[in-house]
Amino acid sequence: MNNNIIKHTLLKSIVLHLLPGILGGICFYILSPIVKANGFPTIMALIISGIIILIPFELGFLIYQKKMTAQNLFNGVIQYFKPIPFWHYLLFIPLIIVIAGILFKILGFTSTFLMTFFKWLPPETIYDMGLNSSLAKSKLIFTYLLFLPFIVFVLPTIEEFYFRGYLLPRMPSKLKGWTEITHSGLFALYHTWTPWMFVVRTFGVLPLIYLVKRKENLFLGIGAHCLLNSIDFIIGLIFILKM
Repeated sequence: MNNNIIKHTLLKSIVLHLLPGILGGICFYILSPIVKANGFPTIMALIISGIIILIPFELGFLIYQKKMTAQNLFNGVIQYFKPIPFWHYLLFIPLIIVIAGILFKILGFTSTFLMTFFKWLPPETIYDMGLNSSLAKSKLIFTYLLFLPFIVFVLPTIEEFYFRGYLLPRMPSKLKGWTEITHSGLFALYHTWTPWMFVVRTFGVLPLIYLVKRKENLFLGIGAHCLLNSIDFIIGLIFILKM
């Protein structure tokens, strides 16, 4: 990693972590009732928010930084491209997924508890994968045809570029040993469409963050993130096939 990277202030780091999530969340909560009224699950609102807000903001910001700093996009603006042996991918990506799965399972009760603080949200704005028989099969097929490219591959990759490749190496130096947990907590807060998952997501993503930073290899994070998101796609696909 480039040791000459200029670290962000704590305020700048917080703003850059949360701003795309706030904008994406506003879009999600505006669109959710609309997609719901048209027979789609609210995950469709997240897909649209990703396409028109999250991906353009995060990728656009990285390209803007390239222009402003005259650095290369990769190994410049975006860090953590240190080569590692191929067997490290075979070992660490499954390890990240297994540990994250265990943590999500163990800490799942926290999401149930925190959800009680969000009962004021209108039902049509609650994040919904559409796994119920009240929705038309054709609507679910269309939803998951978009889910696969954008939520499984494109958005996780851009998020890893932005959060792990850009923001993580520039976390304030004064955080010292609190860098990873602070970054993970801010990444969890970025997910404004599922705020009740703050605790489980903070700890569940820590293994990914720790290994990407330790190995200085962004592809570990991209691989694990895409595979983790693919679990929801597989669940949705199985549900559709059984309809």
